[in-house]
Amino acid sequence: MKGDTTPLARALLTLELIQANPGITADRLAGKLGVTERAARRYVAILREADIPVESARGPYGGYRLGRGLRLPPLVFSATEALGLVMAVLDGHHEAGDPATLTGAALGKIIRALPEAVAAQAEAVRQAARPAPDRGAARPDPGTATTLVQASIDHRRVRAGYRSEAGTEWVSEVDPWAVVVRHGRWYLLCWSHAAGATRAYRIDRVRTVEVLSTGFSTPDGLDPVATLEDHLAVGWEYDVEVIIDAPVSEITRCVPRALGQLAPAGQQATRLTGSTSNPHWYASQLGLVPASMRIVRCAELQDAARALGQRMLAAGTDPASG
Repeated sequence: MKGDTTPLARALLTLELIQANPGITADRLAGKLGVTERAARRYVAILREADIPVESARGPYGGYRLGRGLRLPPLVFSATEALGLVMAVLDGHHEAGDPATLTGAALGKIIRALPEAVAAQAEAVRQAARPAPDRGAARPDPGTATTLVQASIDHRRVRAGYRSEAGTEWVSEVDPWAVVVRHGRWYLLCWSHAAGATRAYRIDRVRTVEVLSTGFSTPDGLDPVATLEDHLAVGWEYDVEVIIDAPVSEITRCVPRALGQLAPAGQQATRLTGSTSNPHWYASQLGLVPASMRIVRCAELQDAARALGQRMLAAGTDPASG
C-alpha cells in the first residue's frame, strides 16, 4: 500500500492505526497519516460509513478505538512477507515443521489462511527446510510465559516458584517489569521483594506463577535489554570475584557480560565481580579469556577451575610418555 494515496487506501491505513493504537487522538492519527486533522476525521467517517464501529471519546484520555463485534478482514500477505514469516518461525523453532507441535499447528493455521499460490510456496519451504535445533535455546512453557507477559502489561505483582540450575527451589514475590528473549532463552526481568533488588530469571525454570492483586510501577526510562545484560550475573548462589591480569580496555570484548561487572584493579589488571549457580560453567567461560587470572572469592569456582585445568592437562599429555 506504500505510495497509494487513494481515499480507500488512506481509510484502510487509518483502520490499521486505530487497531494498533487504541485511544489514538485525531492529531496523532493525522501525523501518522501525513494529513490534516480534518482529513483524518474524514477517513474515520469513511470507515463508519462502511459499518466499521469506530468509537471516539473526548477529553485528555479520549481518542479513537474499535468497538466490539468488529470482524476483521482476513490476513493478506505478499509472497515475500509470507515466506519471511515462515522462515523466521522455522529459524526460531526447529519443531515448527511438525504439525503435531504447538508451534507447528499455529504455523499451519497461518499458511491455510494465505491465498492458494502464496500458501503453496510457504508450505514448500516448510516441508523442505530442516533447521538444526539450537541446543542452547530453552523455551519456556507457553502458558507460563503468557501469564508473565500479561502480568507485566497489567502491572500486577506475581508470586513465582523457581528452581535454579543448581537445584535450589524458592518462592518469591516479584514485580514483572519485562520479558526479554536473549539468544534463544526467555528471561523475566523483575524486582525481587525478597532480595530487595533487580533480578533476571530464566522463565523455563519458573515452576509456578500466581498473579496477585498488588500493582507496581515500572522504573522510568527502563531499557529492558540493557538492564537484563547488567543483571544476568547478579543474585545467584555463589558470589564470584576474579582478578584478570590485563587492563579493562583489552579484556572487555573477551568477557561475556553474563559473567558480571568489570572494573579496573590498577593500571594493568581488571576485577570481575558476579555470581553464578553453576561454577563449572563459569569456570569454562573463564577458560576462554586470553589472560592469566586469580579467583579470589568463591571456593566452589576455585574447585571447578582446578578440575577443568586438570582435564585440559590430561588431554594434552602424550600417552606414550606416560
